[in-house]
Amino acid sequence: MTGPRLSTRLRFGVATLLVAAAGAASLAVAPDLPEQMVTRWNAAGEPTGTLSRTAGMWLVPGIAAGLVGLFALLPRIDPLGENVAGFRVHYDRFVVVVTAFLAALHLAVLAVNLGYAVDVTTIAVAGAAALFYYLGTLLPHVEPNWFLGIRTPWTLSDETVWDRTHALGGRLFKLSALLAVAGLFAGEYAVYFLVGPAVATAAITAAYSYVLYARRPAEGDDGDGAAPTAK
Repeated sequence: MTGPRLSTRLRFGVATLLVAAAGAASLAVAPDLPEQMVTRWNAAGEPTGTLSRTAGMWLVPGIAAGLVGLFALLPRIDPLGENVAGFRVHYDRFVVVVTAFLAALHLAVLAVNLGYAVDVTTIAVAGAAALFYYLGTLLPHVEPNWFLGIRTPWTLSDETVWDRTHALGGRLFKLSALLAVAGLFAGEYAVYFLVGPAVATAAITAAYSYVLYARRPAEGDDGDGAAPTAK
C-alpha cells in the first residue's frame, strides 16, 4: 500500500502547489491591483461585476484550497471508500485538473486587472472544456460511491445501471468538451456551447439510468421472458 499512498500524496502535493502558486501570484501583484477588481464577465466578455481587492485576490485561491481539502477528506468519510481506492489514480488526477483550471482562471483575472488584454471568458470556456474531457475519461472508471459520479437513485441501486450510465456519461462529457472547443469560434455564444451540452448530458444520463433500471430483470426472473406454466 506504500506505493499508492505515496502517489496520492504526490498528486495532492501538486494540487497544493498550484493553490500556493495562485496565492503567491496574488501577493506578488497586490500593490498594482485596483481597489475594485473586475471578477465577473458576461458571455460577450464584457465586465459585469467587481469585488474589493482583498476579496478578488483570495476568492479563487480560497475556493481551490477548500476543494483540495474536501477531495482529500471525501474518500475517508465515504462508507464505500474502499471503492474509491479502485479508481484512486483517476480521482487524484481529477483533483489536479480542477485545481489547475482554477489557478489558470485566477491568473487570467489578475492579468486583466493589471491592464493586460486577456479574454477571461475564452480561458474559462477552454479550461472548462479540458475539465469536461478529463471528466469523460474519469467516469468509466468510477466505482459506486456516495460523492463522485452520476449518482441517481437508479445508479445507486444497481451496479450494472451504474456502470452503463457512467460509460455513457464518459462519452457524452467528451463530446461536450469538443462542442465547447468548437464554441470558442462562436464569439459571444461560446458559453452556450459549454453550458448547453453539459445540461443535456446531465439530463440524458439521469433519464438513461432510469430507463436501464426500469428494464432490468425483476428479482427471481430467469430472463427468458416466458410466463410460468401451471403443473
